[in-house]
Amino acid sequence: MSTITRRSVLGAAAGTAAAVLATGPARAAQSSVRVAQPSGRRIAIIGSGYGGAVAARRLAEAGYSADLIEMGMDWERAAPVNGSVFTKMTAPSARSMWFQDHTEVPFSTILGIPTSMPIKKGAGALGIERFAHMKVYVGHGLGGGSLVNGAMAVTPRRSFFEQVLPQVDAEEMYATYFPRANSALHVAPPTQQMLDSKWYGFTKVAREQAARAGFTTTQVPSVYDWSYMAQEAAGEVPKSGLDQEILYGNNHGKQDLTKTYLKAALATGRITPIVMTEVTDLARRSDGSYRLSLRTINFDGDVVSTRTAVYDRVVLAAGSVGTARLLQRAQALGTLSGLSPAVGQQWGPNGNLMVARYLGLTPTGFSQSCMPAMGVNAWDDGPGSVFAEIAPLPLGIETFTSNYLAVTNNPNFGTFGWDSSSASLTLDWDSAKAAPGVAAAKAVMDKINRANGTCYRHDLFEGGKAFADYFSYHPLGGAVLGEATDLSGELKGAPGVFVMDGSLIPAKIGVNPFVTITALAERNIDRLLAAKRFA
Repeated sequence: MSTITRRSVLGAAAGTAAAVLATGPARAAQSSVRVAQPSGRRIAIIGSGYGGAVAARRLAEAGYSADLIEMGMDWERAAPVNGSVFTKMTAPSARSMWFQDHTEVPFSTILGIPTSMPIKKGAGALGIERFAHMKVYVGHGLGGGSLVNGAMAVTPRRSFFEQVLPQVDAEEMYATYFPRANSALHVAPPTQQMLDSKWYGFTKVAREQAARAGFTTTQVPSVYDWSYMAQEAAGEVPKSGLDQEILYGNNHGKQDLTKTYLKAALATGRITPIVMTEVTDLARRSDGSYRLSLRTINFDGDVVSTRTAVYDRVVLAAGSVGTARLLQRAQALGTLSGLSPAVGQQWGPNGNLMVARYLGLTPTGFSQSCMPAMGVNAWDDGPGSVFAEIAPLPLGIETFTSNYLAVTNNPNFGTFGWDSSSASLTLDWDSAKAAPGVAAAKAVMDKINRANGTCYRHDLFEGGKAFADYFSYHPLGGAVLGEATDLSGELKGAPGVFVMDGSLIPAKIGVNPFVTITALAERNIDRLLAAKRFA
């Protein structure tokens, strides 16, 4: 790896650190003026990711008004800094990570050199939920995880969906709700023009080497605007997906929820976004309504206000971890009683693992798109199944490396709990529970290595691991549909509280999960509206 040198890595870090210290974020606190609710029940939607965005749009279109409570920024209203709202991977700032004084990405080192860069603390777009043996990456801001993901919009295999969620009518999902979700999200396959370009050289190499080992590869649809990417490549528009904009947000080509569901919801005038505001407590009142404790901060983390608000209906869409925190705390404090024992159960990281292979003298390209477009498909619904998205390593230098984010069919579940002494959420996931997924991914990657004379890289992940099993981008479970909730997502024991996020899916779904979360939310909101549960 003669092209990756200590000088090149430290030089890049020094340059970006200087840029970070010279760049200050917008400091003004963001909040929304409270508007009068029309007659009828008051509705709160907690979280503005995929489930929350679906609920906001469909409730508004049905004539309901709701408060959309989001703990992060409204980035659409943030003033640009040096012409951009979001930052590149190699030029982070306080806008990049949620109240951290340094960056923390999956690659902890390169050739033993730490990749972490110093930043000022602020309400950045990418957050990390930390547990004893697991780090969960989450999005902060109006749009939730859609702001910081890789845009891979994959519909799961029907046969596996039926295994994971047998209580759901698959015919209805695949005939109605998956098509509706894909259309509303603006999902499209990658263009051959881009796949053939230098920006996807890393994909071509991985595809060829997988084929030598007898594995097929599959194109992966995306919510990135492929026509915009072609203009980026031609130098006709500002680069975004082709300029290291992924983990900390994307300025141009990605069609995140603020361009789709949330745009449509807000255009109705019936949805009031309340940003920079965390729901810290959820309590049921004697009249059956719910009291939310709210804490609003500014960009620097200073508390602007604390208050309570009462709602008749609550949509929980804070993501698997955020929803679990609210429910586990409420149970521990006794503010919600009578919930199902299934609450907190069947959590999983979607079998997520990251692995990288050193290819010797085979280059993968200096210039790499940040948006994955293909995956190695070694999936048959069995215990050894692996779908390994061919992920970029967009460092701006030649790495001679193929990188993968693998999804595996790990049979194990984690369980959320509550530590009253520290008033914190707990999760019992560890390396032993991750082991079946590691074994499955290793079997696939061992075969690819043998066919190509390549080997694993041990200098990228914590502890010199070849398989990074300690973080996840795809947290799922904790309030599983039909177990912790009824078959429409209404929480058992808490009438009028509706789960509408990845908590509904038990541990895994075989592919990147946001299309499934969106489609399930579409299904559930249809059922709830038909049953007049918001009336």
